[in-house]
Amino acid sequence: MTLTAYLDWNATAPVRPEARAAVADALALTGNPSSVHGAGRAARALIEDARDAVARLIGAGPNQIVFTSGGSEANTLALAGSGRRLLVSAVEHDSVLVHAGAERVAVTSEGIVDLDDLDARLGAVEAPALVSVMFANNETGTIQPIADVVRIARAHGALVHTDAAQAVGRVPVDFLGLGVDLMTVSAHKLGGPQGVGALAVGERAALVPVIRGGGQERGRRAGTENVAGISGFGAAAVAAPGTDWSFVQSLRDDLEHRAVGLGAEIFADEATRLPNTSCLRLPGMTAEALVIALDLEGVAVSAGAACSSGKVRPSPVLKAMGVAEDVAAGAIRASLGWATTAEEIHLFIATLGRIRGRIGPRDLRAAA
Repeated sequence: MTLTAYLDWNATAPVRPEARAAVADALALTGNPSSVHGAGRAARALIEDARDAVARLIGAGPNQIVFTSGGSEANTLALAGSGRRLLVSAVEHDSVLVHAGAERVAVTSEGIVDLDDLDARLGAVEAPALVSVMFANNETGTIQPIADVVRIARAHGALVHTDAAQAVGRVPVDFLGLGVDLMTVSAHKLGGPQGVGALAVGERAALVPVIRGGGQERGRRAGTENVAGISGFGAAAVAAPGTDWSFVQSLRDDLEHRAVGLGAEIFADEATRLPNTSCLRLPGMTAEALVIALDLEGVAVSAGAACSSGKVRPSPVLKAMGVAEDVAAGAIRASLGWATTAEEIHLFIATLGRIRGRIGPRDLRAAA
């Protein structure tokens, strides 16, 4: 059997067995969760059980959870539904950056939001504002100082949204404790099925629905709920706290130590990061060439975010951090999860070593 290494967990995590079973059980039922008969009530019960599970995972109340088709829709509902002036960090997910008129807040060389810039920009905004800063970056793993963002926003009467899709299930996340008004969660990042997510909505946030035409989700998101997907989401939320992320971090740290020994450069390595994420480059290789070379030997990584229809382009996250375009063009992301093994790390490093050998030390020095 050929050994392979799946190191693209930030793109999507393998579906947990508990989630797969929950989806299968839900698909065996027939009933619209808005119907009042027995079949409808059974479907509704699955949704509400999942709502409770997701709420517990992020420290929110069940009535604060709005199920969506995924993280991107949750981000859209938070921003477009707020009706406020938008200030977003320069390293946000594309589903946040695309909003018309969104003002971008600078970040440091480690990808951390510039709090002084945020404070100044909020001071210059007269209209009610919404600040959107992700909990942890999907490419570098950098964790943002959300409590400080909330403090500054509150001083200016602004609301705060955080995209926590990459953080939930990997580091402690407390919606009520953080004091944010809106929080995005995605099922497939923590071992649930693709195509389902949630937005946690606090008491201060009044949202206008983006999808209309029904009273589902307390009138905040119309459309018949994805019962099977939501059920799988709930099962993944129950299972997620059982992961030993300290072990995952030890694997990530070993990967980086060995990669540096081969001449690789690690981005945002001085920042507080998720325990599973490494953004790196091998001088002399473009990201596209490196991703392909690794894939040919059974190692799956990505070039930045995996949400752009398979495109490989220089990372806008690294650009916002001040990384030169030719350097950013070589960046790849290796991301690990609960099922990652030491053997997979060894395969990645061995393959990287062979690739480095083909480049040659002269080429490495020239590209550094």
